[in-house]
Amino acid sequence: MKIIFASNNKNKVQEIQNQLPEFIQIITLEEIGCTEEIAETADTIEGNALLKANYVTEKYGLPCFADDTGLEIEALNGAPGVYSARYAGEDKNAEKNMDLVLEKMQNEPNRKAQFKTVIALNINDQQHLFTGIVTGEIRKEKTGANGFGYDPIFEPENLGKTFAEMTLEEKNKLSHRGRAVEQLIEFLNNL
Repeated sequence: MKIIFASNNKNKVQEIQNQLPEFIQIITLEEIGCTEEIAETADTIEGNALLKANYVTEKYGLPCFADDTGLEIEALNGAPGVYSARYAGEDKNAEKNMDLVLEKMQNEPNRKAQFKTVIALNINDQQHLFTGIVTGEIRKEKTGANGFGYDPIFEPENLGKTFAEMTLEEKNKLSHRGRAVEQLIEFLNNL
């Protein structure tokens, strides 16, 4: 089965393809000639996933899934949330985003946070949503060289290391995106 993944983020493509069984092959936006940046203008994580999946399905008429992910920090009233990728500016710079979070959390004792991923799947004229959440806390400094985004400052509950200190396989087993992808795989297995 070939299915389009509506993302230009090569890290996400690699992370998800690594988790999928052999019978599911991702087709990238680049491979179908979709070079435009799909606007993420919704005010929820679910809304952005739906916007991206719907854009591809409407424009290309093909089965597609898209995801959106947000880091939700309790002490920051759920921020950066839906604005996670562009928290420190429209250039979507991960280092600047982490630096801004660390600055705002500098004297904050409550470090609780969660990552949330929502996958929207458009297939057979139907739409399905899959949600993965992992709870944890924000570290006081960046550690680890793997992963991307906020991985160096997010430590999943009771693990003692950040996502950036894990291998891709370790991260996929327990991450928010990994959990949503597992639901997607289960659904596709039963088609």
